[in-house]
Amino acid sequence: MTVKAYGAHAGDLPLQSLNITRRAPGAHDVQIEIAFCGVCHSDIHQVRSEWAGTLYPCVPGHEIVGRVSAVGAHVSGVKAGDLVGVGCIVDSCRHCADCDEGLENYCDHMVGTYNGPTPDAPGHTLGGYAQSIVVHERYVLHIRHPEEQLAAVAPLLCAGITTWSPLRHWGVGPGHKVGVVGIGGLGHMGIKLAHAMGAHVVAFTTSESKREAARALGADEVVVSRNAAEMAAHTKSLDFILNTVAAPHDLDAFFTLLKRDGTMALVGAPATPHPSPQVFNLIMKRRSLAGSMIGGIPETQEMLDFCAEHGIVADIEMIRADEINAAYERMLQGDVKYRFVIDNATLAMAP
Repeated sequence: MTVKAYGAHAGDLPLQSLNITRRAPGAHDVQIEIAFCGVCHSDIHQVRSEWAGTLYPCVPGHEIVGRVSAVGAHVSGVKAGDLVGVGCIVDSCRHCADCDEGLENYCDHMVGTYNGPTPDAPGHTLGGYAQSIVVHERYVLHIRHPEEQLAAVAPLLCAGITTWSPLRHWGVGPGHKVGVVGIGGLGHMGIKLAHAMGAHVVAFTTSESKREAARALGADEVVVSRNAAEMAAHTKSLDFILNTVAAPHDLDAFFTLLKRDGTMALVGAPATPHPSPQVFNLIMKRRSLAGSMIGGIPETQEMLDFCAEHGIVADIEMIRADEINAAYERMLQGDVKYRFVIDNATLAMAP
């Protein structure tokens, strides 16, 4: 099946309208008409070859929501007409220890929603900047939010699960004081989720202008990290730090804010390394530096259900498909509150 999409033929070329082919649904496949697709900073890194290994044509997009239009003969639990989502994963080996534990995101053979290996043409996966997608049922998620919130649900499929997974893994809840570094696409979700989980949330930003915005998202306190006195006031006070910043920066400034046995988890993925932290900031208080990557399918469903129950969605700005190049430039300038979402119906207007 040929469908309209937006993608690039090379890292130094703008995204443009493309015609791509989707496979016919197999016995365990779900065909989804995509209503909306969130725009993640990873999309820019990959399509512009800032991360190695980009395959072209590259059609980004892994924050996908829409409605099921067809299912294979052996599909159970999903039917035509259902509202569903697809995140960053469309396949994995399905039999390793990680897959068996529902942590497909750590499977060595995880297939990303775009730029991953597939027998489908053109030999690598093509993402959600497209009219439709066909995915194995295991990787399809139920959306239980009201349909009028569907566009704002899309970023939960990456930004939501990327922040939910570490918050859950490190047991964040009532009685915890949690720092969230960065108030962008990931950070704004981290603040909302940590607040809803019952934690006392301290947001860290380099921008004085974001102070009130962070409070509106649910932060109990907001610290401008360039202000040494504000930072010092939180020395050895945080149980956990979720660092969402996708640019190299000084990690030591935040290690000193952790209590003994505190952990800072990195979820932002810079194109170049952070400066190496001072080992003494770790060993003196048995602090930990960790990483976390998206989340498995079961915990993504758990996150979506939690968000539906608590009325949590992303703060978004809707764009047409033909506005994607301009949106990328605005993202690089930090000019979005807090996630662009493509209205995929506008793909039909593309030449």
